[in-house]
Amino acid sequence: MQFSGRRKKLIGSSQNDLYDHCPQFYGQPPLENISLIEFETFAVERLKLLKAVENLGVSYVKNSEQYTRKLNAEFSRLNFPLRTELDDRRVQGGPSEYEKRRKDHISHFILRLAYCQTEDLRRWFIQQEMDLFRYRFGCLSSKHKTDFLHKNNLKYEMVSVEEKKNLRDKLINSSYGLSGITVEEYDFYKVPFQDALDLVRSRKVYLLAGIAYIPHQEIVTIVLNDYRTRLSKALAMTARSLPAVQSDERLQPILNHLSHAYVGQDYSIQKNIGKISLEQIDPLSGKSFPLCMRHLHKALRENHHLRHGGRMQYGLFLKGVGLTLEQALQFWRSEFIKGKVDADKFDKAYAYSIRHMFGKEGKRTDYTPYSCMKVILSNPPSQGDYHGCPFRHNDPELLKQKLQSYKISPIGINQILELVKGMHYQLACQKYFELTHSIEDAGFSLNHPNQYFMESQKLLGGGRDIKKEVEMSQRGQENVSNNSPNMPQPPQANSKPTHDEMGDLDSFFQDE
Repeated sequence: MQFSGRRKKLIGSSQNDLYDHCPQFYGQPPLENISLIEFETFAVERLKLLKAVENLGVSYVKNSEQYTRKLNAEFSRLNFPLRTELDDRRVQGGPSEYEKRRKDHISHFILRLAYCQTEDLRRWFIQQEMDLFRYRFGCLSSKHKTDFLHKNNLKYEMVSVEEKKNLRDKLINSSYGLSGITVEEYDFYKVPFQDALDLVRSRKVYLLAGIAYIPHQEIVTIVLNDYRTRLSKALAMTARSLPAVQSDERLQPILNHLSHAYVGQDYSIQKNIGKISLEQIDPLSGKSFPLCMRHLHKALRENHHLRHGGRMQYGLFLKGVGLTLEQALQFWRSEFIKGKVDADKFDKAYAYSIRHMFGKEGKRTDYTPYSCMKVILSNPPSQGDYHGCPFRHNDPELLKQKLQSYKISPIGINQILELVKGMHYQLACQKYFELTHSIEDAGFSLNHPNQYFMESQKLLGGGRDIKKEVEMSQRGQENVSNNSPNMPQPPQANSKPTHDEMGDLDSFFQDE
């Protein structure tokens, strides 16, 4: 289905002028028509790139050899532009550089629509786009950097050779990593000091009469500040025009999904169905459940009840782990009747909702276990609730106490809390995984609680069948405490069911 007419290729035209540099300020929106399939594909692949930028930026030193190698691999895998020169040649049958830049341009504006809706989404989007821009800009040659500045009206005056000679000693003393030789080789720009506050604050530049003398390698800081300002204003304008876009019934579900998008494995397909027994849930919760699910399991065992948000989050997780419908009914019934709910009330008030979750009632939708992004961004817990992401929703002091109770080292706790402070909640969970499994690098990007469980089982069992591995551990430890060490990571949103469908399921989980 097309939005309107057919797409035109405009190489050599004014449209091509948009793509004369790999990094862009995205000042001009795309005007061509694309299909809905292309619309969604472009957006999802850019989201994967931004997630890679986020994960690699925390896992490695930026611009280190490992960081550069892994990020370049992501650019290549997802077909996003990184080369300096624009041409229409195809490499080994793949898209040309022009097609990559077109995809980059269009996908940026699509994600603007999805990520302009809340302050948290805007903040995340701006940060990842800035990191992406910084890396691309750093790959440009000196000539291309200057061309980029001029094209985007950042026409700062270049310091003349004579003036550099006169200020030589001052430039060396005030600019990091410069010597007499490099001062002569480097270009310097005269920038109003108010445009270079970060550099002035960190004393990285020479300041004279309100003018900062910026070495060429530091100009990226000025460009990034300008880009942040432009992008922040653009997102605010996009948010104001969003109601008109959301009125299009074709786009609204796509945009709503993208803002909570999970792009990993589909855990609604129960590959492990029937491979675990109810007796194995307790030991598994202490060894292979992510922190969010371990917290829910502990609350259920202690209180013999969970409110509807907790039942949905934990129930769908257990479904993805491998519980059958019959096992799920038995599990919830046996726990609830230990509290204030008798068997008759359970059958009347709760059993239908469990069957509904498994697609056996109502719309017969096969509901997908919540991803990390859905847990983090939707339905925050209130008092008396136990669902949500502990790294996102718990007070840092409470989270610290919880980690201490699970025997996490003080150094490890500080590493997790630093990630939480930087709002890298999934990376904090991944660090928790590494600490509780005694490994230095998890070797995967954590996006889903069920992914955490599967990776834990692979690591602990060497790829063996879940039931066999758990049965072996049970022989040596019959009653593993719910508090035994093993930490989870939050998921990223994949909701196959639409918001309306999840709302329909919500209605069956309401407490009386």
